[in-house]
Amino acid sequence: MSRIGRKPLQLPSSVKFEKVEGNLKFTGPKGTLEVTLPGAIKVEEKDNVLSFVRESDVPSVKALHGLIRRLAQNAVTGVVDGFSKQLQLIGTGYRVAQHPEGITLSVGFSHPVVFKRVPGINITLEGQDKINIVGIDKQLVGQVAANIRAIKKPEPYKGKGIRYVDEVVIKKQGKTATKAAA
Repeated sequence: MSRIGRKPLQLPSSVKFEKVEGNLKFTGPKGTLEVTLPGAIKVEEKDNVLSFVRESDVPSVKALHGLIRRLAQNAVTGVVDGFSKQLQLIGTGYRVAQHPEGITLSVGFSHPVVFKRVPGINITLEGQDKINIVGIDKQLVGQVAANIRAIKKPEPYKGKGIRYVDEVVIKKQGKTATKAAA
C-alpha cells in the first residue's frame, strides 16, 4: 500500500475545500487550484482532514493513490504559501531586463531573446543576472523555469548559461589540459 497515499492530508483553516464533478477544488489566500480526481480514488473529509482511499489493488490504481494525495498536498501548499524558483545568468555580458511582453534575455546570441509572460506566473528580476519565478501551481512554476533555462543551458567547459541558483555544474577539462598532463 502506498505510504504517501495512506497519510491523511490536514487542511489549514485558511483553505476551503470543495469536491466538484470529480475535481478537488482548493481555495486559499493566494488563489484557487483544482486537482482532477480519477474514479478509482475516493476522498473522505472529516474535521478538515482529507483521507484518500483506493477502490482496488490493481497496479494502475495503486500508482495513482500516492500521486493524487501528493497533487492535493501541492495544491494546498500553493494556495497557502505558493512556490518559487530562482535562476541565475552566468557569463560575460549575460543579462536580463524587463520587456513589455515579459523579459528579455541577452545570452550570447546575435539577438536578445524575449520570453513572454505566462498567466498565473509572476517573474521578477534581481539586478541584471537573477530571475525569480513565483506562482501557486508547482508544475507551472517548474515548467516556466525549465523553459527559461532551456534558452541557454549551462555548458560544461566554462559553466556559462542559465542555471538554477542551487544547481552545481560539473566542469569538464579542456582538450589542452589533457595534452599538458601527458
